[in-house]
Amino acid sequence: MEEQKFNRYDFDSSYAQGTLTLNQYITRTFGWMFVGLMVTFVLAAALALTETVYYLFAIPYVHYILLIAEVAVVMIMSTNVQNRSVGATRTLFVTYSVLNGLVFSFYFVVFDVVNLIFIFALTALFFGGFALYGRFTKTDLSRLGPLLIGGLIFLLIANLLSLFINFTAMERTICMVGIVLFLCFTAYDTQKIKANYEYFYGDEAMLQKASIFSALQLYLDFINLFLYLLRFMGRAKRR
Repeated sequence: MEEQKFNRYDFDSSYAQGTLTLNQYITRTFGWMFVGLMVTFVLAAALALTETVYYLFAIPYVHYILLIAEVAVVMIMSTNVQNRSVGATRTLFVTYSVLNGLVFSFYFVVFDVVNLIFIFALTALFFGGFALYGRFTKTDLSRLGPLLIGGLIFLLIANLLSLFINFTAMERTICMVGIVLFLCFTAYDTQKIKANYEYFYGDEAMLQKASIFSALQLYLDFINLFLYLLRFMGRAKRR
């Protein structure tokens, strides 16, 4: 593919004549993210309301089964993208949303539902603000990549160590790091949508697949932001 001769961070949607404009492409990407979130939360709520969640988590090692399945789906989505159809990519995304819905049904049992709704709305507010920043800023956020990866490694190590060491005193600090990190990832991944649009312009199939993959990244940003806000502010149900 020939190198583009324009600034990737100052792209004019008039280049997109004959296909989706940049704004339409971004809108559709966020639309897929929204679909994924709705599948997850509606399924989770339905399992909790029907009390099916209790049967689900009575299955031996179901936590590990779901975790392995989620990791497998993300790895499959991340590899061999060019040889996979658009339909298969969308199916994988929806499959991941369903798997996460099974996991999230547990939170509807443990936490107060009103509190969950409040934190979901707060997550949407924070997420929306940083997504708008990522969309319209002229700053090249790609340089934040190494710093964000370092933050992910810190959180991974901290969460693994918490399985063996009592980190209660540091819990709020870890949550704050997670909140700030995934807010920054939101802006970063939003700007990457624009970069993908420029890079794959002219290849309709790759544009669609890149859109779904970007939707997955934004979906993960939203979910992780929600989880860290829940850890920071969540109230468990009274027994």
